[in-house]
Amino acid sequence: MRVLITGGAGLVGSHCAEYFAAKNAQVIVLDNLMRSKLLKIPHKSIEHNWRFLKKIKNVKCIEGDVRRELDVTRAIGNGVDVVIHAAGQPSVFSSGDILQEDFDINAGGTVNVLECLRRKSKKAVFIYCSTDKIYGYDKEKKTKMGNKKKYTVNDDTQVKFSGLSAYAASKLTGDIYTQLFGHNFKLRTAVFRMGCIYGPRQFGVELQGWVGWFVQAHLMGKKLTLYGDGSQVRDILYVNDLVMAFESFINSRFDHRVYNIGGGSSNSLSLNDCLSILEQETRRKPKVRFTPCRQNDQKICIMDIKRVSRELRWKPRVTPQAGIRKVIKWVDDNKVFFNEEKI
Repeated sequence: MRVLITGGAGLVGSHCAEYFAAKNAQVIVLDNLMRSKLLKIPHKSIEHNWRFLKKIKNVKCIEGDVRRELDVTRAIGNGVDVVIHAAGQPSVFSSGDILQEDFDINAGGTVNVLECLRRKSKKAVFIYCSTDKIYGYDKEKKTKMGNKKKYTVNDDTQVKFSGLSAYAASKLTGDIYTQLFGHNFKLRTAVFRMGCIYGPRQFGVELQGWVGWFVQAHLMGKKLTLYGDGSQVRDILYVNDLVMAFESFINSRFDHRVYNIGGGSSNSLSLNDCLSILEQETRRKPKVRFTPCRQNDQKICIMDIKRVSRELRWKPRVTPQAGIRKVIKWVDDNKVFFNEEKI
């Protein structure tokens, strides 16, 4: 099996590459190594993952951009069996400042990859990494955990333009085009609308990858900024669990599907809960300061995972406590890197 992974040096992409390479697939990783630039951060997280991937047997790394037809066709080569499209402009809160670039990467890049795949390898499976942010948020929602069911986003939830960010709009465009190529051009496609994905090699920053950022900042003795009172609720999903959901679709009988995917109600927690886990695991209280809520920040979002669990016979295996413990170990093992880069 030949697997092309766009955005392969990111969290999701690098774990997909590692997983399928271990199963003797021929993995092609395409990445333009722009994450640090897009997030305006000094450390070279993508380059670290890039070096990691180059050491793995069965992985071929190609530096290129999903917006360029030549780069994508070169990565596809004589054909692939699977494309996992994890490339994207990653920041919700920066997207409004870089509207054109955000759209070109998330929407235009997706269409370019789909079109190249349709021309060169039309029997391949295409998996699109979408987001729960397409649902916007309801300003009237409260963040109490008392009734989780009330706040669960199911697969039939309508897209709301209340609080919709530029990032959500561009990702939704790619989401819709993936469905269009599945229905109109008979590609096997799956849209995974992802909640909060976390794990080792995340390199979180304040604007993106909050679980990783909480762990990194805490272990490096930095003060964490919480926007609001910390009662915002998310369901979190360990990255390897996500990769296994992708594999389950690849091996399924379905032609095209749209799934909400995350940790679900049983793996939901507030930001304050995450801080409590950090304190338990490290026996040290995190340094925190509170500041007003950010615009377009979802107050609560829990993904209903009944459909993906039923159809793909999949469920999350890693609990938040166990997953955060794994991230703590990884960051602790890589403190030299973080010290040198001064994140």
